[in-house]
Amino acid sequence: MNYFSSDFRLGILGGGQLGKMLLSDTRKFDIQTLVLDPSAEAPSRFGCSAFYQGSLLEYDTVYKFGKMVHVLTIEIENVNLEALEQLESEGLPVYPSPKTLRLIQNKGKQKDFYVQHHIPTSAHQRFVGLNALRQALANDTLDFPFVWKAATGGYDGNGVKICRSAFDLRELPDVECVAEAMVDFKNELAVIVARSVSGEIRTYPVVEMEFHPEANQVEYVICPARIEADIAQKAQEVALKVSEAFQHVGLLAVEMFQTQDDQILVNEVAPRPHNSGHYSIEASYTSQFENHLRAILNLPLGNTESKVAGIMVNLVGEEGHSGPVVYENIEKIMAIDGVTPHIYGKRETRPFRKMGHVTIVNANMAEARRVAEEVKNSIRVISGQ
Repeated sequence: MNYFSSDFRLGILGGGQLGKMLLSDTRKFDIQTLVLDPSAEAPSRFGCSAFYQGSLLEYDTVYKFGKMVHVLTIEIENVNLEALEQLESEGLPVYPSPKTLRLIQNKGKQKDFYVQHHIPTSAHQRFVGLNALRQALANDTLDFPFVWKAATGGYDGNGVKICRSAFDLRELPDVECVAEAMVDFKNELAVIVARSVSGEIRTYPVVEMEFHPEANQVEYVICPARIEADIAQKAQEVALKVSEAFQHVGLLAVEMFQTQDDQILVNEVAPRPHNSGHYSIEASYTSQFENHLRAILNLPLGNTESKVAGIMVNLVGEEGHSGPVVYENIEKIMAIDGVTPHIYGKRETRPFRKMGHVTIVNANMAEARRVAEEVKNSIRVISGQ
């Protein structure tokens, strides 16, 4: 099929920042794109060929949108799967498949899947709600501390809480959930795997993630990870095993822990472009977004190696600031060599909301990390009111 400068239409469910960055590659290749998002202010509304406002969770909205396109992909997992299953049964290529999404959408099913496929992961228990979890604690079949996760709907640190005592259970919602054993880890790592329709597969280098202590959000993504070569190889092998088990098409971001005794345990996955791969726009031969596009259109995958060391800093709304966004000191960071800001196009800021990211590239990793710290300390995402 001729995708380029033709009548071919690619549909994207979700119009957030991931969609916006994907669209820069569809525009590079002159591929027509249709985007569906519930918000009239969605970051992707300007970069696509046609923008449709509507719910990603309504069967009819998603189904009708799917009937307008030749291939359908996602930039967010929380979409109506029944509509996708119907579209797929009618012959529409949907990537990742609804089957993959159904497994990944529910964190309990996702954890069970790892166990069934002998993929190393932390011990877990599933509960229908908070009462069942309290009962397990009372019966001594569950012990503190553990990591509580909502089975569905969690994102960016929402829907996750470390529980060390009964006090921590007080504000938890009464929803289906997972209790995971706490992992004593040295590093949080991630590997992005690109897999095409015909099964061609490539992995990006292992990245290391540094987290904000309070917000449970990634502050820095560092590529390559500062780990031994044998650990990096082990992490890539585990990521490939996960990719093979899911048989996904497109990108799969595999988040992992490196334990104190150098085991690699899978935490969770995302079947789409991911925060841990944003560095690739500036630092890699082929960005994660371009490779997602190549994979779902069954084009040859691009080189996933890095040209240079890259560090990504998330720009999130400051605490105490809600309202129209202002980026303070952005000119200051742009005066530094190798620094590229990406502003997502969200007009309103609020505490810890992801508003953009900055990539720092440098031949010297230590210098890149120093500049990343300077960027982090200089730029502020505040409200103008």
